[in-house]
Amino acid sequence: MKKILKVAAPIMVLAAGLGSCAVLGNTKPEPEKKENTVRPIALKVDEVKSDTVVLSVNTQGEVRAKTEIDIISEVSGRIVSVSSEFAEGSSFEPSTTLIKIDDSNYKLAVTRAEARVADAYVQLEQQLANAKLKQKQWDDSKAWIKDGKPTALALNKPQVAQAQANLRAAEADLAEANLNLSRTNIRMPFNGRVTERSVGVGQFVTTGAKLGRVFGTDVVEIRLPLTDLQLAELNLPVGFEAKNSYAPKVTLKARIGNQQQSWEGKIVRTLASIDQQTRLAYAMAEVEKPYAQADGKSPLPVGLFVSAEIEGIKSQAAFVMPRTALREEDKVYIIDDGKLRIKTVDVLATSKDRLLVSSGVNVGDQVVTSAVRTAIEGMAVEPITTGTNVAAAPADAASR
Repeated sequence: MKKILKVAAPIMVLAAGLGSCAVLGNTKPEPEKKENTVRPIALKVDEVKSDTVVLSVNTQGEVRAKTEIDIISEVSGRIVSVSSEFAEGSSFEPSTTLIKIDDSNYKLAVTRAEARVADAYVQLEQQLANAKLKQKQWDDSKAWIKDGKPTALALNKPQVAQAQANLRAAEADLAEANLNLSRTNIRMPFNGRVTERSVGVGQFVTTGAKLGRVFGTDVVEIRLPLTDLQLAELNLPVGFEAKNSYAPKVTLKARIGNQQQSWEGKIVRTLASIDQQTRLAYAMAEVEKPYAQADGKSPLPVGLFVSAEIEGIKSQAAFVMPRTALREEDKVYIIDDGKLRIKTVDVLATSKDRLLVSSGVNVGDQVVTSAVRTAIEGMAVEPITTGTNVAAAPADAASR
C-alpha cells in the first residue's frame, strides 16, 4: 500500500497543477483585435501651370575665322620692308601695306609701256590721216570712173584697224605694268590678324611664294551640331538660310580666366546635308566684330571652345512644372484624390529648373516633385504643397 501511495502521489499533484493552469487559462480575458490600416505616404507636390514659351537648345562648338587665307606673292623681287603690323598676333587694317617688294623694275616697265602707248597712238593718227586722204582721192575720181567700188585696202581701212589694235595692246601692256607695280605693295582687303609670318627684309621671293597667313576679324563663325529633335524644337529646316527671313539669335558663353563671358550672334544658315558619321546636322552661327572690347567685354578669339544657346523662331503653349517632376521614360506622378497616378508626358524641353511638356497633364494637376522609392499606381499618398511657381521663370528653356 505504501508503494502505491509513493507512485500515485506525484501523479495526483501533477494532475492538480495541470487542472489549475487550465482553469486560469480559461478565465484569462482575450486580447483586443486591432485593424491593419495603411498610412499614406507624404509627398511634395507642385501645381502644373501653362505658359507660352520660345524653346531654345544648348549645343557647343569652336570659334573659327570666316576668312582665313595664305598671303601669296603675285610678283617676284626682293623684300625691301615689312610692316611692324605683319607679326604673329598683330592686327592690321585694309589700308596697311604689310610687305613692300622692290618696285624699281616695275616702274621701268610702266615707263616702257607708256612709250609704246604713245607710239601706237601716233601710228593710229597717221593711218587715220591716210584713210581720210584716200577717201578724198576716191571721191574726186568718181567723175571719170563708172560702176566701180573702192576696196578696203584702197581706203586704208585695214591699216587703221591694225593701228587701233596695236594701241589697245599697248594700253593693255601699260595696265598690266601698273598692276604689277601695285602688287609690290601687299595689302589685305579686310581687317584682320596675322597667324603666320614666313619672310623677312632682304629675302628674294618669286611669284607664287607663300609670305604668311592671316584671318579676317570682321566676322567669325561657329559650327554648331544639332540633332533632328533639336532642329524640330527650333523649327529650323535643313538648308535654312537667313537671307530674307528672321535669323535665330544665339548666345555664346565661355570662361576666360576667372570670368564668365558671353557674346551675341545669329544663325545665318544650316548645312544642306547630314553628317554621315555622326548623323547630325550643323548650323552656322556668326558673330560680328568679335575682337571689339566694349564695356569691359573680352574679345571672342578664334579657336575658343564655347557653349551656345540657340533661341527658337516661334512661340508655343506648354505645361510648366519643376524639373524634379520628370521620372524615367518621360513619366510624371500626379496625386488625384489622395491616390498616386502615373502619367506619360510628351516632353518639349527641360532646363535646370523647369520641365516643359505638350501633353499628358492638365493645368492645376498636383505633380509630385519629391523622390519616390517605389511608385505604385493607386497607392495612398498625402500631398505637401511647395509652391515653387516655376512659371515665373523666363520664357525660354534649354533642350534635353
